[in-house]
Amino acid sequence: MSTSHDQPDMSPEAHPTTLDAGTEPTVSGRTDDEALLARLALALVDHPRATLQELAQAVGVSRATLYRFSRTREELIDRLMQHATGCMQRAMDEARLEEGPALEALSRFVTGQLEQREMAAFLVFHWQPENIQDERGRTSCDAYMEALDAFILRGQREGVFRIDIAAQAQAEALMSLLTGLVDAERRGRVARAGVAAMVEALFLKGSAA
Repeated sequence: MSTSHDQPDMSPEAHPTTLDAGTEPTVSGRTDDEALLARLALALVDHPRATLQELAQAVGVSRATLYRFSRTREELIDRLMQHATGCMQRAMDEARLEEGPALEALSRFVTGQLEQREMAAFLVFHWQPENIQDERGRTSCDAYMEALDAFILRGQREGVFRIDIAAQAQAEALMSLLTGLVDAERRGRVARAGVAAMVEALFLKGSAA
């Protein structure tokens, strides 16, 4: 049981719904809060039924620190869902899929998505679109896949991707490769250093015109 000196402040100010704007980036380019959210995302994949106390122990922080993010396990999952979808969308935006040769854009997309591998692993495990009640979640998912569909269509028009397979099917195949190899990497079946090249090679083996 927590003592009086380590009880978290339960005021709204102590429970932000977004990352602290003033948090300094870490060496990896992530803020401390983002790095903690990444560790929590993987902890929830490895220990999906863990309590908040067990999750705090798994990532090496106090329960009071974890309470800054969420006061319940369900609230933490919801926050991570919003953070994860935001990270993946930001990585897609930074890939600039509408710019330059399609193959170069594909490489930017794959590299950017893999930089969010913890969030991708979390979404693979916890994302269930048919059960999502939050309209923001459904809208975010739809917008993400529509942008990827448009990229594949561009590649088809440019003669880079085959036209006998629908763009939507190729987009789904690309995401399946990404998420599948992220999970395989997490389980130690493939080396981290080679994942991006594998995704591109396997996708183009089936989709190149």
